[in-house]
Amino acid sequence: MSGFSEFHMGALAPEAEKWGHIKKGFTHFRNGDVVVAKITPCFENGKAAVIDGLEHCIGAGTTELHVFRPIHSGILPGYIYLFLRSPYFAIEGEKNMTGTAGQKRLSTEYFATRALPLPPSTEQSRIVAKVDELMALCDKLEAQQQARRKLQNKLRQSTLQAVASATSPHELQTTWSRLADNFGRLFHAPEDVVAFKGLILDLAVSGELLNIEHRHSPTGADLLGAIAARRIEWSRESVEQEQKEALAMLKKLRTQQVFIPDATLPEHWAWASLLQVSQAVVDCHNKTAPYVSEGIHLIRTTDIRNGRMDLSSTRKISEETYAYWARRMPPRGGDIFFTREAPMGEAAIVPDGEKVCLGQRSMLIRLFPDLFSNRFLLYVIQSPSFQTRMIETAIGMTVKHLRVGGVEDLVVPVPPKAEQDRIVAIVDGLFRVCDHYAEQLSRKQRIATNLAASTVSSLTGIAIELEKEPMKAPQTELVAPLRLGTTPDIKAQAPLATILARHHGEMSAKDLWQRFGGEIDAFYAQLKTEVAHGWILEPATAEMREKPLEPVSA
Repeated sequence: MSGFSEFHMGALAPEAEKWGHIKKGFTHFRNGDVVVAKITPCFENGKAAVIDGLEHCIGAGTTELHVFRPIHSGILPGYIYLFLRSPYFAIEGEKNMTGTAGQKRLSTEYFATRALPLPPSTEQSRIVAKVDELMALCDKLEAQQQARRKLQNKLRQSTLQAVASATSPHELQTTWSRLADNFGRLFHAPEDVVAFKGLILDLAVSGELLNIEHRHSPTGADLLGAIAARRIEWSRESVEQEQKEALAMLKKLRTQQVFIPDATLPEHWAWASLLQVSQAVVDCHNKTAPYVSEGIHLIRTTDIRNGRMDLSSTRKISEETYAYWARRMPPRGGDIFFTREAPMGEAAIVPDGEKVCLGQRSMLIRLFPDLFSNRFLLYVIQSPSFQTRMIETAIGMTVKHLRVGGVEDLVVPVPPKAEQDRIVAIVDGLFRVCDHYAEQLSRKQRIATNLAASTVSSLTGIAIELEKEPMKAPQTELVAPLRLGTTPDIKAQAPLATILARHHGEMSAKDLWQRFGGEIDAFYAQLKTEVAHGWILEPATAEMREKPLEPVSA
C-alpha cells in the first residue's frame, strides 16, 4: 500500500519481485487498469492510481485493492481515476463500508455497481486535461501557502523571542506592543496560539509581566516563613490521620534538599519545593478501585487535561471505597490534582462543591489558600519552563514518570501573595485575548472553507452534501451540526466547546460525541450544560426530532 500515492496522479513506487513469489496471495493488475484502496483509512485518504509504466505490463499488489479494467477503448483510465477519487464516489463509499473500526472495507458490490456519469471519450479527455491543469494550479497555491507559513512561523518565533528576552520594562512594553499590533499576521491557526500562551506563562512565573516599581515589604522568603509557621500550627492542632500527615511533612522537610535552577527571579522572590509551599502533598492509593455504576467521581489521569478536571466521563466508586482510599487526606475544593504518569505533569483544581477521589498515578497538593494561590501554582505547573525541569527529573526508559519524592522536590517560584494574585489576573486577561483571537482564526478558517465549497459549486454546478449519518441517541436524534458559541473562560468546565474550538468550531454531533469519549447520556447532559452557558450554540429546533419507537418483541 505504501507504493500508492494519496496525491493526484502521484507516481507509483513499485518493487521488482520474481513472478513466482507474487503470483499467489496478491491482487494482479496490468498497464491501463485503475486501482483504488478498499480498506480504511487508505480509501478515505484517496489512495488510487492509474497503472502505467510497468516494465512487463503486469504487476501485483496488496489484496486491499479494487481493480477496474476498461472494457472499451472509449473509457479512459484517467477519467475513471477521477471518478474513484471524487467525493461523489467516496462519501457514499464510506457509508457502505463494512467491518469493525480500523478494519472497515469498501464492499465489492458498491465498487462494481455504483453508477457513474459517462460522457463521450472526447469529453472525458477534456475533463482529464482540465482537472490536471487545475490540480497543477492547486499544487502551486499549496507550495506558496507552505512558503508563507514557514516565513510566518519564523517571524512569530523571532517576535516571541524578542518579547521573552526583553531586559527592561520599556523594552518589554515595546516588543509586546509590536506583537499585539501584528497578531493577525503572526498567527495562522488556533493551535498557533498555544505557543503564545506558553510564553505568557513563562513571562508570568519569572516576574516579567509585572512592572514592579517598588518592592513589597513581604518577600518570597517571608511567605515561606509564614507557610512553615502555619504548618507547625497545623501539626499541633490536627488530630488522628491529619496529624500523622503533618508530622510526616515536617520530617521530610528537615531532610529535603532543594536544587535551585539557574533561571533568575526578581530579587524579592524565592525558589522553593512543592513540599515547602504546600500544607500537604499526598500520593494516591496504589490499588485498582472496584467501580460502581453510580457513586463518587474517581479522577484518573485521563480526566485531567489542559488545566481542567473533566467530570463528565469519570469512573465511580462507592462511599465505602472512598472512605478507605481518601482516609489520609479527603480531597476538597481548591486542592490540586497532579499526574505523575500517563501523562505526567497535568494538573487541575478540584471544583468547589464536588466530591472526588484521587486516582492512581496522581498526587494531591493542598495549599494554605490565604498564603499561596492555587491558580498561580497551576499556571506555574503549566508553564513550559516548569515542564522542562520536570521532564529532566523524570525516570524510566520506556514510560517516563515521576517518583513521589520527585514531585515533592520540584521547585517553583515564590512571589509575595499580592503579586501572585496580580499575575493571575494579568494572565487571565491575556488568555481571554488569546481565546478571542483563536476564535477569530477559527472563524476565518470556516469562512475560507465555505468560500472554497461555494466557489467549486458555482463553477461546476455540483453541490456535494457532506452531512454525516445522524447520531442515534436516547429519545431524540440530533441531526444538526454543533457550532461553537461564546469561548468559555479558562476555568470553565467546557470539554465539548474545547473540542469544537480545536476543530474549526463546528462538528457533527456524532463526531463530537466520539471525541468526547463518554456515555451518550453523559454527552447529552454536558451538551445541555454548555448550550445553557452559551458556549455551544443551540441546535435549530427543526433539526431536533423524536426517534421512532423500536418494536418490542412479545
